[in-house]
Amino acid sequence: MKRNKILVVDDEHLIRWSLEQNLKKQGYEVVTAGDGEEALRLVREEQPDLVLLDIQMPGINGIEALERIKEYDEDIVVIMVTAHGGLETAVNAMRLGAYDYVSKPFNLDELAIIIRKALENTDLKIEVARLRSETKKTFPPNIIGESRQVKQLLEVLDKVARSEASTVLVQGESGTGKELVAKWLHYSSNRADKPFIAINCAAVPATLLESELFGHEKGAFTDAKNTKKGLFELADGGTVFLDEIGDMEMGMQAKLLRFLEDRSFRRIGGGRVFTVDVRIISATNKDLQKAIEEKSFRNDLYYRLQVIPIHLAPLRERKEDIIPLANHFIEVYNKDFNKKVQGIAGMAERILSDYGWPGNVRELKNVIERAIILGNEDTLMLEHLPLEIVAKSSPQSGPPLATFRLPAEGIDIEEVEKELIRQALDNTEWNQSKAAKKLSLGIDAFRYRMKKFGYLK
Repeated sequence: MKRNKILVVDDEHLIRWSLEQNLKKQGYEVVTAGDGEEALRLVREEQPDLVLLDIQMPGINGIEALERIKEYDEDIVVIMVTAHGGLETAVNAMRLGAYDYVSKPFNLDELAIIIRKALENTDLKIEVARLRSETKKTFPPNIIGESRQVKQLLEVLDKVARSEASTVLVQGESGTGKELVAKWLHYSSNRADKPFIAINCAAVPATLLESELFGHEKGAFTDAKNTKKGLFELADGGTVFLDEIGDMEMGMQAKLLRFLEDRSFRRIGGGRVFTVDVRIISATNKDLQKAIEEKSFRNDLYYRLQVIPIHLAPLRERKEDIIPLANHFIEVYNKDFNKKVQGIAGMAERILSDYGWPGNVRELKNVIERAIILGNEDTLMLEHLPLEIVAKSSPQSGPPLATFRLPAEGIDIEEVEKELIRQALDNTEWNQSKAAKKLSLGIDAFRYRMKKFGYLK
């Protein structure tokens, strides 16, 4: 568990020593400074969580030091220490961003309470900010499927989540659910209460990716106006998901490899070495072996990443998962759009099951969303599916209409339709919803025909 670090700043040696001994007994990591200049240096080098800052010091006084600390990192908690009679100055310090102030001579027990509350308040702010920046789940997301591939996948994921494996590589075509798998691993592990942070390596310019991952110090480059913590630092104790790792530039690959060796790094422009405990889950839809042959991906990084390799099968290779997934998405979008779709018509099921799904689960999800939005029936019908999907489905998937031959004398289509309605009702014991589904009709359209042919008064 991370120990909070406190910087004690006071020009009186005895006070520094007394506070240091007392705070160490409480379990804190403590560093000390005898003046404002040294304090500013230690703030940059040691990155303390809290600063106990004396106001009256020679050289840079406490107020000026406070302003410069907050300019460097506004998240550092600063508690001012003032002598009697310095109340106005202390109040002014709080306007400048100090958390609180204590007066000399101070009661160590009272000071301990103030420090604990300050750090708890900071932890709460960090957690609230994280909750606002990501939709935090405290349980693993559903992985839907009945196929052999999904059952085997869940067995592997369960073992990996419970292990201490720190590096996982997920490979599969676009849309197969690589980020879903990464989240499942995170929220099923003992890291679940720590951050899960994802970044798409293909979406961030190579020049900015290093800063995003490792952070930078103020002034490290032209636009670095403030110190920035990188994703590895922010996710300490949790998981970082590196999506599209196959698109990472070669120079950045070398820096990532170095980080993976011992989980240590320096911010850009900084000298302090940070060590973090993060699980790295990488994902790609590229053939990394081919990329290695083409000299666009490092061989040593590949073997470092694939300590635990996981392959996701495309949807076309696990067709028995298509309808369970479609029904799951229907439930989701029923809630989102206040609809009451109860199921999928027979013909629509055949088309969905037969289609090749080049976009995999993501494409299926989008198709169901569109159908729920545009449809007004309580059943998802063939007419609700995109024409390109219906057109690309195999003709063998439908009923044997091609075997039907129109008699030479012709036929009354109204009588055919009436007979089909009767048979559908008979086959379903006059359950109108089931009968409508057998004919790929919406319930309103089916009831209209029932009235038309005298089956419904």
